[in-house]
Amino acid sequence: MKIGSTRKLKLKKLLSYAAFVGPALLFFIVIQIIPFLMGIYYSFTSWNGISSSIEWVGLENYKRIFSNDQRFFDSFLFTTKFMFAAVLISNIIGFSFALILNTALKTRNLLRTAFFIPNVIGGLLLGFIWQFIFVRGFAAIGELTNISFFLKPWLGDATTAFWGIVIVFAWQISGYMMVIYIAALQGVDTSLLEAAKIDGANAFTTLRKIIIPLILPAFTICFFLTISMAFKIFDLNLSLTGGGPFNSTQSVAINIYQEAFTNNNYGIGSAKSILFFLIVAIFTTIQVMITKKKEVEA
Repeated sequence: MKIGSTRKLKLKKLLSYAAFVGPALLFFIVIQIIPFLMGIYYSFTSWNGISSSIEWVGLENYKRIFSNDQRFFDSFLFTTKFMFAAVLISNIIGFSFALILNTALKTRNLLRTAFFIPNVIGGLLLGFIWQFIFVRGFAAIGELTNISFFLKPWLGDATTAFWGIVIVFAWQISGYMMVIYIAALQGVDTSLLEAAKIDGANAFTTLRKIIIPLILPAFTICFFLTISMAFKIFDLNLSLTGGGPFNSTQSVAINIYQEAFTNNNYGIGSAKSILFFLIVAIFTTIQVMITKKKEVEA
């Protein structure tokens, strides 16, 4: 009797777990795992995305990418440079906002909301808004003030277009990073800060020696999120510059999209996406390993 009741209890627990986890797991498999496996298969084929006939070509798509696709590597170089600039600036701004808004300001809740709002605006809409600001708004201010900063062709030159995308990305994502840093700062034991103050430590020393080591897990999360978001940038890039001028700001995501859905080379597009996945996985894994090691040391 005891064995039968134990089995019923285990079965009941298993059904309970399945009821909660099952739907999410099913959607994850259907939306993520199956398309990913299909992408791996298509990367070894020659397919235009429409025809019913799919030709197996093996590693030819990968050989073609490495031997005769300079634009893909140019887009990867742009995306990598963008990632480093965007990650650094976004985290500096987000952490600075968190330090300021973690103090006893009367308007801190209002300011937190204001800084977070850009993150909830869609990338396409945000890109078109900032395109108007760069093209029309800055030009109007430049005509009135004659300040060279506003007179630059912000989206018409490769250098300024690069920094324009970085500015918009940082403006959009910094508020999100700020929320994570604030949550970490609020978990810092105030007695440690008071002890440091009594011992004569200044604000910079307290920040460097106590606060930052204690919230390193938040840096791990924020760096991971910003690296993956920056690498995968698509809608913001598409609406701001469309990859121009002359493909100088074309991200890897746009390059893959154009290869698969504009050029109808679905096999090569899938191969590029698999390579891109591996590169992003390597970058994020190295970042997590380094920051996790720092956490242990701290």
